[in-house]
Amino acid sequence: MKRLKKNEVLDRIREIGLIPIIRVDSTELARRAVEAIRKGGISIVEITMTVPGAVRMIEELSAETGSDMLIGAGTVLSPEKARDCINAGAQFIVCPVLHPRTIAFCNDEDIVVLPGGMTPTEIEHAWSLGADLVKIFPAGEVGGPGFIKALKGPLPKIKVVPTGGVSLTTAKAFLDAGAEALGVGGDLVDVSALKQGRDAYITERAHQYMEIVRQFRGSRATVPA
Repeated sequence: MKRLKKNEVLDRIREIGLIPIIRVDSTELARRAVEAIRKGGISIVEITMTVPGAVRMIEELSAETGSDMLIGAGTVLSPEKARDCINAGAQFIVCPVLHPRTIAFCNDEDIVVLPGGMTPTEIEHAWSLGADLVKIFPAGEVGGPGFIKALKGPLPKIKVVPTGGVSLTTAKAFLDAGAEALGVGGDLVDVSALKQGRDAYITERAHQYMEIVRQFRGSRATVPA
């Protein structure tokens, strides 16, 4: 698959407003999760390196879905692993922590990178090193939407993607607080539902998440200037 330009990837992430995180213990479950999410109208996924055969899966999904699906790699902890994922077709790289060497590598490769940060110091440092978006992790544990709102006060230019603690209940509050997009894990990619064969449950939740984003965007568009 042809690599998209960085600005095209960022535009897709902002447009969709969600990054579903695939973290399951088998390739078969991961593939079913991706398909259920696609049926729910979400055309982006993050395949974490904790999924068995993750790099190979990124390669296969990239070849199969082409430009219809934006495939990213998550839990990337080194430039070497980032290179493997990019060569396999990953269009963006996500780190759970602040990893300067991986940020630098992605910048050199002109690939979108989302390093993790928890404290304001880590978050600002990640941004200063060239992060395109900063993954706030674990967002729920450090204060949820209130933390994002407080952070955006003194640091309004930093574009953040809260992850961890994002649910159908909290999604709108995170968006209201200033999130660029939302990283969504187990509340969407329900492992127990997959193991029970209830893939349609994930599809329905994907629809619900997309509706929250749609309504949020609609309400913003109708606010007087």
